[in-house]
Amino acid sequence: MALKTFKPYTKSTRGTVVIDKSKLWKGSPYKPLTRGQNFTGGRNNLGRITSRHIGGGSKHKYRVIDFFRKKKNLNATVDRIEYDPNRTAYIALITYEDKIKNYIICPQGLKVGDKITSGKNVEIKPGNALELKDIPPGTSLHNVELIPGNGGKLARSAGSSVTLSGYDGDYAILRLSSGETRKVNSSCIATIGVVSNPDQKNIKIGKAGRNRWKGKRPQTRGVAMNPVDHPHGGGEGKTSGGRSPVSPWGQSAKGLKTRRPQRSDKLIITRRKKRK
Repeated sequence: MALKTFKPYTKSTRGTVVIDKSKLWKGSPYKPLTRGQNFTGGRNNLGRITSRHIGGGSKHKYRVIDFFRKKKNLNATVDRIEYDPNRTAYIALITYEDKIKNYIICPQGLKVGDKITSGKNVEIKPGNALELKDIPPGTSLHNVELIPGNGGKLARSAGSSVTLSGYDGDYAILRLSSGETRKVNSSCIATIGVVSNPDQKNIKIGKAGRNRWKGKRPQTRGVAMNPVDHPHGGGEGKTSGGRSPVSPWGQSAKGLKTRRPQRSDKLIITRRKKRK
């Protein structure tokens, strides 16, 4: 969808760039597939803040998404495409032949009235879901499982996808958008296509208030604090910190590796690209 700009009536509208959602569903979500949400404000069960800069924000319901696609070889029709406040991608409400409705992550190019399905011997087209071993190399995929039957985990955000590079025994080789190449069991299910809303990365919020709507509170720079509050704090006049950038607890903010060895390490062929 196209981007939307505004005439500079105010300082905020001068810099605002948002996505034109005029072609999306304008009504309420499908109520049986919604759940209430509790917003913690970043606090744990003891009432202590464990995640900073969270609080406030607009209240909205969670849309239950089908990441599993377990209804095999049943045609489903796309009823409508909706905005979801819980994720960057759009979602599609589909109705199966047995009248069951589900929400799925909407791939790019899917339209109202299209037919999609999942299972064996399925056509390779956006929205269809099938096992990795049945997909030809070079295909763009999203909502990819890491463990068979465990639901899609990879490539679920707006504009994202992974590419099926080939096969190695019982494993499929996937190239992720981060640059990482890894193996995934070829019995895992993936959905064909690229996730919708690729223009998400071009949004300019234009004003601080839009972040407050999302529940993001202001963040104070470390160099503006006192030494007791942050390693960058203190100094006469304006200083740049006097040391390499760190968190309030002294952990490097320049890409320090904190990942511990995992069971999945043996499945990773090449690591993701380093930040420059």
